Amino acid sequence: MLGADRARARGRARARARRSGAVIERLADPAEARAWCAERRESGASVGFVPTMGALHIGHLSLVERAVAENDFACVSVFVNPLQFDDPSDLECYPRDFEGDARLLEGVGCAMVFTGTLEQFFPGELSADGALASARLVDPGPAAEGLEGACRSGHFGGVATIVERLFEVVEPERAYFGRKDYQQALVIADLARRRGGPRGIVCDIVRESSGLACSSRNALLTDGERERAVCLSRSLETVDAAWREGARDAALLGALLRENLERVGVEVEYAELRDPERWSAAAPLGELERAVALVAARVGGVRLIDNRVLGVGGDGRG
Repeated sequence: MLGADRARARGRARARARRSGAVIERLADPAEARAWCAERRESGASVGFVPTMGALHIGHLSLVERAVAENDFACVSVFVNPLQFDDPSDLECYPRDFEGDARLLEGVGCAMVFTGTLEQFFPGELSADGALASARLVDPGPAAEGLEGACRSGHFGGVATIVERLFEVVEPERAYFGRKDYQQALVIADLARRRGGPRGIVCDIVRESSGLACSSRNALLTDGERERAVCLSRSLETVDAAWREGARDAALLGALLRENLERVGVEVEYAELRDPERWSAAAPLGELERAVALVAARVGGVRLIDNRVLGVGGDGRG
Protein backbone atom coordinates (compact mmCIF):
# COMPACT_ATOMS: atom_id res chain seq x y z
CA MET A 1 0.00 0.00 0.00
CA LEU A 2 2.86 2.36 0.88
CA GLY A 3 4.40 1.85 -2.56
CA ALA A 4 1.10 2.60 -4.24
CA ASP A 5 0.69 5.74 -2.13
CA ARG A 6 4.15 6.94 -3.11
CA ALA A 7 3.46 6.27 -6.77
CA ARG A 8 0.24 8.24 -6.58
CA ALA A 9 2.03 11.09 -4.80
CA ARG A 10 4.65 11.18 -7.55
CA GLY A 11 1.85 11.31 -10.09
CA ARG A 12 0.23 14.23 -8.31
CA ALA A 13 3.56 16.03 -8.26
CA ARG A 14 3.95 15.49 -12.02
CA ALA A 15 0.42 16.78 -12.51
CA ARG A 16 1.12 19.94 -10.53
CA ALA A 17 4.26 20.53 -12.54
CA ARG A 18 2.40 20.14 -15.82
CA ARG A 19 -0.46 22.37 -14.68
CA SER A 20 1.99 25.11 -13.71
CA GLY A 21 2.72 26.06 -17.30
CA ALA A 22 2.34 23.25 -19.81
CA VAL A 23 -0.17 23.69 -22.63
CA ILE A 24 -2.21 20.66 -23.60
CA GLU A 25 -1.52 19.18 -27.02
CA ARG A 26 -4.62 19.38 -29.23
CA LEU A 27 -4.46 16.86 -32.07
CA ALA A 28 -7.09 16.63 -34.81
CA ASP A 29 -5.97 13.38 -36.41
CA PRO A 30 -5.69 9.91 -34.81
CA ALA A 31 -2.48 9.32 -36.78
CA GLU A 32 -0.87 12.25 -34.96
CA ALA A 33 -2.13 10.89 -31.64
CA ARG A 34 -0.67 7.47 -32.44
CA ALA A 35 2.76 9.01 -33.08
CA TRP A 36 2.54 11.16 -29.92
CA CYS A 37 1.74 8.14 -27.74
CA ALA A 38 4.34 5.92 -29.40
CA GLU A 39 7.07 8.50 -28.80
CA ARG A 40 6.31 8.57 -25.09
CA ARG A 41 6.02 4.82 -24.70
CA GLU A 42 9.32 4.34 -26.50
CA SER A 43 10.96 6.68 -24.00
CA GLY A 44 9.79 4.36 -21.21
CA ALA A 45 6.92 6.55 -20.01
CA SER A 46 3.52 5.16 -19.08
CA VAL A 47 0.41 6.49 -20.80
CA GLY A 48 -3.02 6.53 -19.17
CA PHE A 49 -6.07 6.95 -21.38
CA VAL A 50 -9.65 8.16 -20.92
CA PRO A 51 -11.93 7.70 -23.96
CA THR A 52 -14.84 10.16 -24.06
CA MET A 53 -17.45 11.63 -26.38
CA GLY A 54 -16.76 15.11 -25.05
CA ALA A 55 -19.18 17.49 -23.31
CA LEU A 56 -16.99 16.86 -20.29
CA HIS A 57 -18.20 17.16 -16.70
CA ILE A 58 -16.72 16.53 -13.26
CA GLY A 59 -17.23 12.79 -13.65
CA HIS A 60 -14.96 12.73 -16.71
CA LEU A 61 -12.45 15.00 -15.02
CA SER A 62 -12.25 12.68 -12.01
CA LEU A 63 -11.18 9.90 -14.38
CA VAL A 64 -8.56 12.14 -15.97
CA GLU A 65 -7.23 13.21 -12.58
CA ARG A 66 -6.73 9.58 -11.65
CA ALA A 67 -5.02 8.89 -14.98
CA VAL A 68 -2.72 11.86 -14.37
CA ALA A 69 -1.89 10.62 -10.86
CA GLU A 70 -1.12 7.04 -11.89
CA ASN A 71 0.77 7.54 -15.17
CA ASP A 72 3.59 9.63 -16.58
CA PHE A 73 1.23 11.07 -19.20
CA ALA A 74 -2.55 11.13 -19.52
CA CYS A 75 -4.39 11.54 -22.80
CA VAL A 76 -8.07 11.79 -23.69
CA SER A 77 -10.03 11.15 -26.86
CA VAL A 78 -13.04 13.31 -27.71
CA PHE A 79 -15.09 11.65 -30.43
CA VAL A 80 -18.87 11.46 -30.76
CA ASN A 81 -18.98 7.95 -32.18
CA PRO A 82 -21.76 7.57 -34.78
CA LEU A 83 -21.40 3.78 -34.69
CA GLN A 84 -23.01 3.56 -31.25
CA PHE A 85 -26.13 5.65 -31.94
CA ASP A 86 -29.29 3.91 -33.13
CA ASP A 87 -31.26 7.18 -33.15
CA PRO A 88 -30.00 9.82 -35.66
CA SER A 89 -31.68 12.62 -33.71
CA ASP A 90 -29.83 11.55 -30.56
CA LEU A 91 -26.54 11.75 -32.45
CA GLU A 92 -27.44 15.13 -33.89
CA CYS A 93 -28.30 16.76 -30.55
CA TYR A 94 -25.40 15.27 -28.56
CA PRO A 95 -23.54 18.27 -27.05
CA ARG A 96 -20.16 19.15 -28.58
CA ASP A 97 -17.52 21.67 -27.43
CA PHE A 98 -13.99 20.48 -28.25
CA GLU A 99 -12.21 23.70 -27.29
CA GLY A 100 -14.12 23.96 -24.03
CA ASP A 101 -13.27 20.34 -23.27
CA ALA A 102 -9.59 20.96 -24.03
CA ARG A 103 -9.47 23.87 -21.58
CA LEU A 104 -11.02 21.73 -18.83
CA LEU A 105 -8.53 18.94 -19.51
CA GLU A 106 -5.59 21.33 -19.43
CA GLY A 107 -6.71 22.45 -15.99
CA VAL A 108 -6.40 18.94 -14.53
CA GLY A 109 -3.01 18.14 -16.04
CA CYS A 110 -3.99 16.17 -19.16
CA ALA A 111 -1.06 16.16 -21.58
CA MET A 112 -2.89 15.51 -24.87
CA VAL A 113 -6.42 15.44 -26.26
CA PHE A 114 -7.26 14.16 -29.71
CA THR A 115 -10.23 13.84 -31.98
CA GLY A 116 -10.87 12.77 -35.55
CA THR A 117 -13.49 11.78 -38.08
CA LEU A 118 -14.85 8.31 -38.70
CA GLU A 119 -12.88 8.27 -41.96
CA GLN A 120 -9.67 9.13 -40.09
CA PHE A 121 -10.24 6.35 -37.58
CA PHE A 122 -11.05 3.83 -40.33
CA PRO A 123 -9.21 5.07 -43.44
CA GLY A 124 -10.31 3.33 -46.62
CA GLU A 125 -12.91 1.22 -44.79
CA LEU A 126 -16.05 3.33 -45.25
CA SER A 127 -18.60 2.86 -48.01
CA ALA A 128 -19.62 5.61 -50.43
CA ASP A 129 -22.32 6.77 -48.01
CA GLY A 130 -19.80 7.03 -45.17
CA ALA A 131 -20.84 3.86 -43.32
CA LEU A 132 -18.65 1.13 -41.88
CA ALA A 133 -19.58 -2.36 -43.07
CA SER A 134 -21.44 -4.39 -40.47
CA ALA A 135 -18.95 -7.23 -40.97
CA ARG A 136 -16.23 -4.86 -39.73
CA LEU A 137 -17.94 -4.28 -36.37
CA VAL A 138 -16.31 -5.91 -33.35
CA ASP A 139 -18.29 -8.58 -31.51
CA PRO A 140 -19.04 -6.98 -28.12
CA GLY A 141 -19.36 -10.36 -26.38
CA PRO A 142 -21.94 -11.77 -23.97
CA ALA A 143 -21.94 -8.76 -21.63
CA ALA A 144 -23.71 -6.82 -24.39
CA GLU A 145 -26.83 -8.97 -24.11
CA GLY A 146 -29.97 -7.57 -22.50
CA LEU A 147 -30.73 -4.15 -20.98
CA GLU A 148 -28.76 -1.54 -22.99
CA GLY A 149 -28.04 -4.10 -25.68
CA ALA A 150 -31.74 -4.88 -26.06
CA CYS A 151 -32.85 -1.24 -25.96
CA ARG A 152 -30.21 0.14 -28.34
CA SER A 153 -29.71 -2.05 -31.37
CA GLY A 154 -26.06 -2.25 -32.42
CA HIS A 155 -24.94 0.08 -29.65
CA PHE A 156 -22.32 -2.12 -28.05
CA GLY A 157 -20.97 -3.30 -31.38
CA GLY A 158 -20.32 0.35 -32.17
CA VAL A 159 -18.76 0.95 -28.76
CA ALA A 160 -16.46 -2.08 -28.99
CA THR A 161 -15.41 -1.18 -32.53
CA ILE A 162 -14.31 2.37 -31.75
CA VAL A 163 -12.77 1.50 -28.39
CA GLU A 164 -10.68 -1.24 -30.00
CA ARG A 165 -9.44 1.30 -32.55
CA LEU A 166 -8.74 3.86 -29.81
CA PHE A 167 -6.73 1.25 -27.92
CA GLU A 168 -4.75 0.61 -31.12
CA VAL A 169 -4.05 4.33 -31.47
CA VAL A 170 -2.97 4.93 -27.87
CA GLU A 171 -1.80 1.48 -26.65
CA PRO A 172 -2.13 2.72 -23.07
CA GLU A 173 -0.89 0.97 -19.99
CA ARG A 174 -4.14 1.82 -18.23
CA ALA A 175 -7.57 2.95 -19.43
CA TYR A 176 -10.16 4.56 -17.17
CA PHE A 177 -13.95 4.25 -17.28
CA GLY A 178 -16.86 5.34 -15.11
CA ARG A 179 -19.10 2.86 -13.32
CA LYS A 180 -22.22 4.76 -14.44
CA ASP A 181 -22.01 2.96 -17.79
CA TYR A 182 -21.97 -0.36 -15.95
CA GLN A 183 -22.74 -2.72 -18.80
CA GLN A 184 -20.44 -0.84 -21.16
CA ALA A 185 -17.59 -1.23 -18.66
CA LEU A 186 -18.16 -5.01 -18.73
CA VAL A 187 -18.07 -5.02 -22.54
CA ILE A 188 -14.83 -3.03 -22.62
CA ALA A 189 -13.22 -5.16 -19.90
CA ASP A 190 -13.98 -8.25 -22.00
CA LEU A 191 -12.53 -6.53 -25.08
CA ALA A 192 -9.35 -5.63 -23.19
CA ARG A 193 -8.95 -9.22 -21.98
CA ARG A 194 -9.33 -10.58 -25.51
CA ARG A 195 -6.67 -8.26 -26.92
CA GLY A 196 -4.32 -8.59 -23.95
CA GLY A 197 -4.62 -5.05 -22.62
CA PRO A 198 -4.80 -2.38 -21.48
CA ARG A 199 -5.55 -2.71 -17.80
CA GLY A 200 -9.06 -1.34 -17.36
CA ILE A 201 -9.82 0.69 -14.23
CA VAL A 202 -13.48 1.30 -13.41
CA CYS A 203 -14.02 4.32 -11.18
CA ASP A 204 -16.93 5.20 -8.92
CA ILE A 205 -19.93 7.20 -10.11
CA VAL A 206 -19.64 10.94 -9.52
CA ARG A 207 -22.92 12.59 -8.60
CA GLU A 208 -24.31 16.09 -8.39
CA SER A 209 -25.27 17.33 -4.92
CA SER A 210 -28.85 16.18 -5.58
CA GLY A 211 -27.69 12.61 -6.19
CA LEU A 212 -28.19 12.77 -9.97
CA ALA A 213 -25.39 10.87 -11.70
CA CYS A 214 -23.16 13.20 -13.72
CA SER A 215 -23.84 12.84 -17.43
CA SER A 216 -23.24 14.92 -20.54
CA ARG A 217 -26.95 14.55 -21.23
CA ASN A 218 -27.83 16.40 -18.03
CA ALA A 219 -27.14 19.63 -19.93
CA LEU A 220 -30.21 18.87 -22.06
CA LEU A 221 -32.56 18.77 -19.04
CA THR A 222 -34.77 21.69 -18.07
CA ASP A 223 -34.78 22.73 -14.42
CA GLY A 224 -38.01 20.82 -13.86
CA GLU A 225 -36.72 17.72 -15.62
CA ARG A 226 -33.53 17.83 -13.60
CA GLU A 227 -35.59 17.72 -10.40
CA ARG A 228 -37.56 14.74 -11.68
CA ALA A 229 -34.41 12.97 -12.86
CA VAL A 230 -33.22 12.65 -9.27
CA CYS A 231 -35.79 9.85 -8.95
CA LEU A 232 -33.29 7.49 -10.64
CA SER A 233 -30.77 7.70 -7.81
CA ARG A 234 -33.45 7.85 -5.12
CA SER A 235 -35.18 4.74 -6.47
CA LEU A 236 -31.85 2.93 -6.42
CA GLU A 237 -31.34 4.03 -2.82
CA THR A 238 -34.76 2.62 -1.91
CA VAL A 239 -33.86 -0.76 -3.39
CA ASP A 240 -30.49 -0.70 -1.66
CA ALA A 241 -32.24 -0.07 1.66
CA ALA A 242 -34.54 -3.04 1.04
CA TRP A 243 -31.51 -5.20 0.24
CA ARG A 244 -29.80 -4.15 3.47
CA GLU A 245 -32.95 -5.15 5.35
CA GLY A 246 -32.74 -8.66 3.91
CA ALA A 247 -34.72 -8.58 0.64
CA ARG A 248 -33.06 -10.79 -1.97
CA ASP A 249 -35.72 -11.72 -4.55
CA ALA A 250 -34.65 -10.27 -7.91
CA ALA A 251 -38.17 -9.90 -9.32
CA LEU A 252 -39.59 -8.21 -6.22
CA LEU A 253 -36.69 -5.78 -5.97
CA GLY A 254 -36.94 -5.01 -9.67
CA ALA A 255 -40.66 -4.32 -9.27
CA LEU A 256 -39.92 -2.00 -6.34
CA LEU A 257 -37.39 -0.13 -8.45
CA ARG A 258 -39.81 0.31 -11.36
CA GLU A 259 -42.67 1.32 -9.07
CA ASN A 260 -40.62 4.13 -7.54
CA LEU A 261 -39.63 5.44 -10.96
CA GLU A 262 -43.11 5.29 -12.44
CA ARG A 263 -44.53 7.11 -9.43
CA VAL A 264 -42.61 10.21 -10.54
CA GLY A 265 -43.88 9.89 -14.10
CA VAL A 266 -40.68 9.14 -16.00
CA GLU A 267 -40.72 6.76 -18.96
CA VAL A 268 -38.97 3.59 -17.75
CA GLU A 269 -37.06 1.52 -20.32
CA TYR A 270 -35.75 -0.98 -17.80
CA ALA A 271 -35.43 -1.34 -14.04
CA GLU A 272 -33.84 -4.67 -13.20
CA LEU A 273 -31.26 -6.53 -11.14
CA ARG A 274 -28.31 -8.56 -12.31
CA ASP A 275 -25.68 -10.72 -10.63
CA PRO A 276 -22.53 -8.61 -11.14
CA GLU A 277 -20.35 -11.72 -11.35
CA ARG A 278 -22.58 -13.66 -13.75
CA TRP A 279 -24.10 -11.40 -16.39
CA SER A 280 -27.31 -12.59 -18.03
CA ALA A 281 -29.45 -11.22 -20.84
CA ALA A 282 -32.64 -11.79 -18.87
CA ALA A 283 -33.30 -10.80 -15.28
CA PRO A 284 -32.33 -13.64 -12.93
CA LEU A 285 -35.03 -15.52 -11.06
CA GLY A 286 -35.21 -16.16 -7.34
CA GLU A 287 -32.91 -14.87 -4.64
CA LEU A 288 -29.48 -13.38 -5.30
CA GLU A 289 -26.35 -13.49 -3.17
CA ARG A 290 -25.07 -10.27 -4.74
CA ALA A 291 -26.73 -7.79 -7.07
CA VAL A 292 -26.45 -4.60 -9.06
CA ALA A 293 -29.62 -2.63 -9.79
CA LEU A 294 -29.71 -0.87 -13.16
CA VAL A 295 -32.15 1.64 -14.61
CA ALA A 296 -32.74 3.50 -17.87
CA ALA A 297 -35.49 6.08 -18.20
CA ARG A 298 -36.48 9.07 -20.30
CA VAL A 299 -37.06 12.31 -18.49
CA GLY A 300 -38.73 14.62 -20.96
CA GLY A 301 -36.91 13.64 -24.13
CA VAL A 302 -33.59 12.88 -22.42
CA ARG A 303 -32.49 9.29 -21.87
CA LEU A 304 -30.60 8.71 -18.61
CA ILE A 305 -29.06 5.63 -17.00
CA ASP A 306 -27.88 4.86 -13.49
CA ASN A 307 -27.00 1.88 -11.32
CA ARG A 308 -26.06 0.84 -7.81
CA VAL A 309 -24.23 -2.19 -6.47
CA LEU A 310 -26.44 -3.28 -3.59
CA GLY A 311 -25.28 -3.67 -0.03
CA VAL A 312 -21.94 -1.87 -0.40
CA GLY A 313 -20.90 1.79 -0.63
CA GLY A 314 -23.24 3.97 -2.64
CA ASP A 315 -21.56 3.51 -6.01
CA GLY A 316 -19.79 0.22 -5.66
CA ARG A 317 -17.28 0.93 -2.94
CA GLY A 318 -16.86 -1.77 -0.34
